[in-house]
Parts: sequence; structure tokens; C-alpha cells
Amino acid sequence: MTSVVFYFQVHQPYRLRRYTFFDIGAHDHYFDDAENARIVRRVAEKCYLPMNALLLEQVERHQGKFRCAFSVSGTAIMQMEEYAPEALESFKRLARTGCVEFLCETSHHSLAFLGDEEEFDAQVLDQAARVERVFGAKPVTFRNTELVVSNAVARRAERLGFSAILGEGADHLLGWRSPHRVYRPEGCERLKLLLRSYKLSDDIAFRFSNRGWSEWPLNSERFAAWIHALPGDDSIVGLFMDYETFGEHQWRETGIFAFMEHVPRALLQQARVRFETPSEVAKSQDAVARLDVPYPVSWADAERDLTAWLGNQMQRAAHEELYKLLPDVTRAAAAGGPDLLERWRKLSTSDHVYYMCTKWFADGDVHKYFSPYASPHDAFITFMNVLDDLARRAKLAAGPLPNGPVGPNGPSTVSGAAPDPASLARLAQPTALEKESI
Repeated sequence: MTSVVFYFQVHQPYRLRRYTFFDIGAHDHYFDDAENARIVRRVAEKCYLPMNALLLEQVERHQGKFRCAFSVSGTAIMQMEEYAPEALESFKRLARTGCVEFLCETSHHSLAFLGDEEEFDAQVLDQAARVERVFGAKPVTFRNTELVVSNAVARRAERLGFSAILGEGADHLLGWRSPHRVYRPEGCERLKLLLRSYKLSDDIAFRFSNRGWSEWPLNSERFAAWIHALPGDDSIVGLFMDYETFGEHQWRETGIFAFMEHVPRALLQQARVRFETPSEVAKSQDAVARLDVPYPVSWADAERDLTAWLGNQMQRAAHEELYKLLPDVTRAAAAGGPDLLERWRKLSTSDHVYYMCTKWFADGDVHKYFSPYASPHDAFITFMNVLDDLARRAKLAAGPLPNGPVGPNGPSTVSGAAPDPASLARLAQPTALEKESI
């Protein structure tokens, strides 16, 4: 049998308003509520509502044989609760079918696995509780931010009680191995790793509307034939993609909804194919081998690594300063200022450093498409201004530092004084290669 696993990522960040040097200390209105509401409502109308209705119809039409999975970030859930409750209710209807699995991730779609292990655990446990409260089932499968996986991340997920984790079937990770098998990450005893079939996934997510593609226009029968033609011992096909593929990145006029309406029937025509959720695959299939993932692998950009978020000096500086501030906001929360910790967590969302990326060619175009800023430099300056203001407020709320280090990172070193403009300018200078893409 070959299990087809449709998995969809649903995420919306809290975007920042234009926050200048002169706003530091003047006000703490960091987030652009009007723009966030506009975008969430637009995506709900174009993607979440029509696509959820289509998937619900497929579950009912095929009497439960069609199954799929979602990971809905905590920031997306919170914004739907506030701005698009009808969209959130449509996800809940899918959950009630029993044919749709909701995965766990970090609550704020963060890079906490790199910055602070305790914060990573806190965000994962917070998200697990939120998923259970909203969708009615405790999550047992973990999907890290942007599908980033490594041996260390997998071991952490196993310690937190998950039975499966998703990852990218990158060529440099697999070598001669197939992404269409279940693996066990090195160092894990129970956890199973399910990989993304990036070619088949990207045929839908990226190439579907490309008129220059040799397979355009793609129909459901041809796509199903590709899966039917896979070797008989290919036991899983992971079709993992952004949910906004449907209606937002690939407009309805491309035929993407009609394609997805007919894919389940086309695939189920061959008896060897069935739809399963990640947890069902983890239960029904054994790992065929251990897979060593010594360095983080993601599903982003051509490199399939962390350079989408930490590939230049601005991104690394912003990430470092953010996590230096964590001990202060943690102490502020303990002293009665939990709102400061929540604001910090909204800043920990990976999108903020993603907007600072200075890549070029096709990857650069993707980054520009998602960014609300005129340039990566603008994204960096806005973020650092907000971080400076939050640092001042956190130090004030937390009070004097106790003796000795605070938490795993020690006491914060973010200065409460205004940033030195010359230092910021030097820090934000792109390298020679980065200049070509700005």
C-alpha cells in the first residue's frame, strides 16, 4: 500500500507597523492591527473558507477515505479568533469529521529551537493545549517551524511525547535514499520521520499555474498517474505545502480548486493508494532505517537550510538580540507583566527575520512577495526599534537583576539606552553579494 499524506501549513504572523527611532519610549503600539485584520480576512475569503468547504465535501463524498492534516500556528488561530471567526469554525468542522489531523508546532512559529530550549518547550506545550482546546484532540505529530528538522529537534519532540515529526525530503539529506519511506531520526527510539516529496508537492504549490512548465496545464488524472507509477515499495507520498497555495498563491482562475476537487477520486482509482494522516502512517508503518540529520534542514529556498532566516548579518544580529532579551521579559512576566512576554513571542515569529533576507533570483522573489517592507534593511530597522523599546519596558517591569545569571542565557545584554545610529548602520551594511540583490 502507498499512503498519500496531504499536509497543509496555515500561518499568519503579527506584522509590525512602521515604528521609527522616534517612537522608542513614546508608545508601544508595535503591531499593525488594521493590516493584520485585512490580510487575515482576505486570505479567509480566498483560501480558508472555500478550500475547507471543498475538503469537507471530499471527506463526505468518499465516506472518510479522503484524509488530510493541518498545522495551524498559534498566531493564526489567535487572529482568526479575533478577525475571522467563521474561518476558524470551518477548520473545527473539519476536525469533527475525525478524518483531519491537527498537528503541533511552536505556538508563535518561532526559531526557539535555536534560541532557547526552555522557551521552545513552553511554546510547544502552549500550542498543544491550544490545539486540543480549539480542535478537540491532543496533537501527537510535531511539525517544527517551516518544516525545520534535525537530530536535536527530533529528540526534543520525542521527549515531549510526540510519535511522529515531519521533515523535508531534501536531496542532500537523503542521498540515494527515497523520500517515500518512513525513517527514524538518529538518536530517537520511538519517533518516526515522515518526509515531504518536494517534487510532487511543488508541482501543485509552485508550478501549477506556470505556463512555461512542460506539464502545464496539470490535471488530476496525470498527477494521479505519476503517483500510481511509483515503485511498489514506496509506502508514503508526503504532499506538504502552504495552505495559502489554494486561492492566494494560485488563484481560483488557475483551476487549482477544480484540480483538488478531482485528485482524491483519481488517486483512489488504484487499490494500492489510500489517504492517511501522519499519525496513522506512524501507527501503520515501521521505520525502514535510521536517518542522520546532523544539521537543520528546512523546506525553504534552494538550499533547504536556515539561510532564509539567518543567512545575513542583519538576520543573525536581530535573532541574537531577540533571545538576549528573553531573560528580562521572562522576569517581567513573573513580576506581573505577562503582556511583555506575549509581545516578545510575537516578535519571535520567524517571519520577522525572513523579511530581512537579501537573497536574489527566484528565492529572492519569493521573499519579496511575502514581505510588507520596501527593503530588507527597512525590516531590520523597524524590528530593532521595536526590540529596543520592548527592552526598556522589560527592564523597568522586571526590576533589578538578581545575583548570578538568569535562565540558560544569563542576564540580558540588550542596552536600555537608545541604539547608536552609527553602529546600526554598520550592522545593516550588506555584503558584496547581498548588494546585488537589494
